[in-house]
Amino acid sequence: MRAARRARAPRVGFVSLGCPKALVDSERILTQLRAEGYETAPDYAGADLVIVNTCGFLTEAVEESLSAIGEALAENGRVVVTGCLGAKADVVRAAHPQVLAVTGPHDLAGVMRAVHAHLPRPHDPFVDLVPPQGVRLTPRHYAYLKIAEGCNHRCTFCVIPSMRGPLVSRPVGEVLREAENLVRAGVKELLVIAQDTSAYGLDVKYRTGFWNGRPVKTRLKDLCEALASLGVWVRLHYVYPYPHVDDLIPLMAEGRLLPYLDVPFQHASPRILRLMRRPADAEDNLARIRAWRAICPEIAIRSSFIVGFPGETEAEFEALLDFLREAQLDRVGCFAYSPVEGAAANALADPVPEEVKEERRRRFMEVQAAVSREKLARKIGRTIRVLVDAPGLGRSSADAPEIDGVVRFAGGRPGEFAEVLVERSDDHDLYGRLV
Repeated sequence: MRAARRARAPRVGFVSLGCPKALVDSERILTQLRAEGYETAPDYAGADLVIVNTCGFLTEAVEESLSAIGEALAENGRVVVTGCLGAKADVVRAAHPQVLAVTGPHDLAGVMRAVHAHLPRPHDPFVDLVPPQGVRLTPRHYAYLKIAEGCNHRCTFCVIPSMRGPLVSRPVGEVLREAENLVRAGVKELLVIAQDTSAYGLDVKYRTGFWNGRPVKTRLKDLCEALASLGVWVRLHYVYPYPHVDDLIPLMAEGRLLPYLDVPFQHASPRILRLMRRPADAEDNLARIRAWRAICPEIAIRSSFIVGFPGETEAEFEALLDFLREAQLDRVGCFAYSPVEGAAANALADPVPEEVKEERRRRFMEVQAAVSREKLARKIGRTIRVLVDAPGLGRSSADAPEIDGVVRFAGGRPGEFAEVLVERSDDHDLYGRLV
């Protein structure tokens, strides 16, 4: 059986866990593997080696990653580990000493060295078989576009900077060429991501790059203006509420960018935000949200919050609920605080009991459900444009894939745009018919 495998191109199995930024890393690894003539195996049995791209942010993610590694070892036996948990190689090797190699996040060269060492590359790489947009794990009609690695913030609940390092912006010309290739390949929606998307270019002092012979600054607004010229949906994720983000809102009002911002506010209490080492405060954020809506009334704002942070009082939690009611955010995620190994917040006093954290998370989501239900009900009777993900299932400009709500209707062709008349709604989704 093994000899028969060697007679064909070597095959690599792949398990990708974690956030969209990790997904982009997986796509780059798969693209390089294809460029060198490796094939992708659809299951463990058909693979000569398995790569597991891990997540290591939360305790549950670490457990999921270790479990995935264990499954790959049990089913295949030859495993290379990469990704955020790979930054803690000792943790991986303590649980699974038999793995072939461990590399950290966004370490394409390290992954390929490990693959070459344990599964020699084919003699003929068939470079012409690699599509110009690379190998993608998303559907053909949308793709994530990662514009930077790392983060300069030192939030006390987060260990991502220790895993992925400080901010490193990708050259603007390289980003735009990738975006062009994606659009040529049929992508209708680009989802712009980074650990801190709004800090793009800060590390290189917004230096000027070149795209199609014209200068473009390595700055978020300039990048967005260039992306807008490609004629597809452009959606922004992981945007911190810096003042210069205000410059993007007119582009949304003009229809050049999707009227959508993913802004991780995390809390509303000034004291808790200071303990978290987060920028801005609740009053600044509320004022900024009001200003954004004055310019672009259609803007959809998604955010994430942490309840039960060490030291959070009932009064501070109530202040967070008041913020939620006042801000009227469109899409919201909530996490009960979970200690992460290596996070500075672990040393803070007055941890909140688990039952209190869960009770606050429940109350938080009840308040947000009411906000969402009311906002979605206002769309009944309107005709909205959706991008069809599957027959009967699409997303409006207010809906990012997999994390937000959806629009449900009968019919539609995947990857195409459609007009849907909204006839009813619930807490999270819209329902209607094609027009």
